Amino acid sequence: MPEITRKHTNARMSQMVIHNGIAYLAGQVGIAGASVTDQTNDILSKIDALLAEAGTDKTNILTAQVWVSDIVNEFAEMNAAWDAWVPQGHAPARWTGEAKLATPDYNVEIIVTAAI
Repeated sequence: MPEITRKHTNARMSQMVIHNGIAYLAGQVGIAGASVTDQTNDILSKIDALLAEAGTDKTNILTAQVWVSDIVNEFAEMNAAWDAWVPQGHAPARWTGEAKLATPDYNVEIIVTAAI
């Protein structure tokens, strides 16, 4: 049976699952009601902490899935925070879409997978 490690688990989900040298993070959201920049920076800090717990970091992110609640009005602001965070030469494969998030107070959600 394969070894699977689940971190920060509750009845519904785990914040991170580690399997075969890959860390799979759940969708991370920021401070509800904060600006897009503040939400994005909070999310990126959470991602940093989870990756550190797995023994890796943002230079090893393989993919990133980004959801914004209003792509026309929030894409540039989210990207400014993202671009300041991603190390030069380590941009992951990334896709971005627009979606209604868990509550109207959330504007950004980011999901990543990373090599360990």
